[in-house]
Amino acid sequence: MSATILFITGTDTGIGKTTVAAGLAAAIARRGHRVGVLKPAETGCERAADGQLIAADARRLAFFAGCEANPQTVCPYRFREPLAPRVAAEREGRTIDPSTIAAVCRRLASSHDIVLIEGAGGLLVPLAGAFTFADLCARLNANLLVVVGNKLGAINHALLTVRHAERAGLRLAGYVINTLAPQSDLAAETNVALLHDLLGPSLGIIPWLGPVSEIESERARLAESFADRIDLDRLLA
Repeated sequence: MSATILFITGTDTGIGKTTVAAGLAAAIARRGHRVGVLKPAETGCERAADGQLIAADARRLAFFAGCEANPQTVCPYRFREPLAPRVAAEREGRTIDPSTIAAVCRRLASSHDIVLIEGAGGLLVPLAGAFTFADLCARLNANLLVVVGNKLGAINHALLTVRHAERAGLRLAGYVINTLAPQSDLAAETNVALLHDLLGPSLGIIPWLGPVSEIESERARLAESFADRIDLDRLLA
């Protein structure tokens, strides 16, 4: 693959991974890079009037990246129930094929400078059998970015994720800290310094962004916010 592949994982569910991925996509695209996006499997999809499942996270990534790839390419596997991808697939009598995801990634890499891949949940969430998102990251030879939701418990979750990535031989691009609420608490205030001490400096701290809509002004807002607060040069090195 000629493009840079960046795999974005989180320390937990509900820590703003999609918003972070969207903001990074907007900021990188504003630099003039052609940004492709891939959500290998999305669960909890609503059904449209025509019966098709809507991959809302994948659609958001594509909008903020300015990626015009076919929706089926951006998200090859969609499931109705909000479960781990392997479980959601099994309950529908389906199987997720990592080879299909790899082929889609190669197709995106052939026409983009950078491909951002957003996982589901954490690094060890299974896709098929014992094959996890960590295994997918390795198979795609991707750089790994860890999104740390800044809350009580973040230290343990971040260390578990990073240490497993290191043991698995994954190439760690770094971590970012995502602010989850408009008001801070003592855990959020002390996490930053402790993570710096244990894992080294982060690539940046993302402030509370509030609701994000798929409109041009929001794409500009996120692009500016992420460009100002994230070390994109280091991330893309």
